[in-house]
Amino acid sequence: MRPLLDTVLDALRTGAAERRGPLPAGGPDAVTAHVRTTLGTVLPDHGTGDHEALRTLVHALAAGAADPADPLCAAHLHCPPLAVATAADLAAGALNPSLDSWDQAPAASAIEALLTRTLAAEFYDTPHPDALVTTGGTEANQLALLLARERHGPRLTVLHGAGAHHSVPRAAWLLGLPPATELPTPAGVLDPARLAEALATTPGPTLVTATAGTTDAGLIDPLPAIADLCDHHGADLHIDAAYGGLLALSPRHRHRLAGLGRAHSLTVDLHKLGWQPVAAGLLAVPDTALLAPLAHQADYLNATDDTEAGLPDLLGRSLRTTRRPDAFKIATTLRSLGRDGLAHLIDRTCELAQHLAQRLDAHPGFELHAPPTISTVLFRPTHATDDELATLRRALLHQGRAVLGRTHADGRLWLKATLLNPHTTAGDLDTLIALLEGSTHR
Repeated sequence: MRPLLDTVLDALRTGAAERRGPLPAGGPDAVTAHVRTTLGTVLPDHGTGDHEALRTLVHALAAGAADPADPLCAAHLHCPPLAVATAADLAAGALNPSLDSWDQAPAASAIEALLTRTLAAEFYDTPHPDALVTTGGTEANQLALLLARERHGPRLTVLHGAGAHHSVPRAAWLLGLPPATELPTPAGVLDPARLAEALATTPGPTLVTATAGTTDAGLIDPLPAIADLCDHHGADLHIDAAYGGLLALSPRHRHRLAGLGRAHSLTVDLHKLGWQPVAAGLLAVPDTALLAPLAHQADYLNATDDTEAGLPDLLGRSLRTTRRPDAFKIATTLRSLGRDGLAHLIDRTCELAQHLAQRLDAHPGFELHAPPTISTVLFRPTHATDDELATLRRALLHQGRAVLGRTHADGRLWLKATLLNPHTTAGDLDTLIALLEGSTHR
């Protein structure tokens, strides 16, 4: 693999040099045409060889990438993965363990078990916390609703705020539950008074889904008050902390997550503020017994006599069968950086968001929506209409100059900068502002 990796690294470099920015210029049609021309016949009659194939396709991939390592690529919760995590992922790919039976993944299954219990203990101060490795927040939220349904039956009602991730109501639909009830959030977060009214008038078992880090603005619901209401009304609580959950590792920011450990389940993604290659999600619970409904038996994977003889049973650790060892890159990262190293990256990223917000707030050409809660900054050109703002964003994408998100708040459209690159500098943010300033003055 050594010479092949040299080819890959060279092609990543040349592709990025051809791109010359956070994403390729020209828009979807130009990118598609370039890829089609470069690849030619996808399945040729005669192969071109390893090095040519890697050189051509990796170059095309890099040249046509939205590169999250570029400081001006800041639209989504899409992080630049750490080099150490990417290298660990290569080792996992080479060995190809499958986490559906012990005899396919002896060391990988042990690493996963140690990792999940360790991370679950960061959120729950209980005797037997545990976590499942998922493909991300969507799968974790689906599993949370599934476990709640198994506890309470198919008449379970799901309550969530308007800022909740779309996967919550979708999971209710997928699981055959009653349609999830969306509560209005005029201030962007769940209002305890509105939630109390909904809980008092909702018959039958209820699951409240709160959010620690909304996708649109990075807001955190008032978790202690929500947990109190759930306790009072006998409702279960799931917290989607896919975005904000890793703040728990930062002494400077963990206070923002007060009440997190009172949830029956919580979602955390490490391919956001954990800087892992996708996928790297978790569903954490305060006691491993809560995962019992996921138990499943397939004789060729976890025969009863094998389990009784001491071979670990892995099928109940996921709804998937074949499953990559995504825990391995996470474990490698934790060992490499340690708690203080990860905390430094988290703190640095949040500081960058504060800096950008302060610069925009002081600039007469821009309006800041609110100070950032985590690392998402909403803003807009002062005199732009919604249509002009949407056109500006698409123009920057088409030109390959900047990748910014968009969202609605307070009845208006806003640009969204989601900062997840801790190596971004204040100068990079000034460059972004200058680019936008020039665009808005055209």
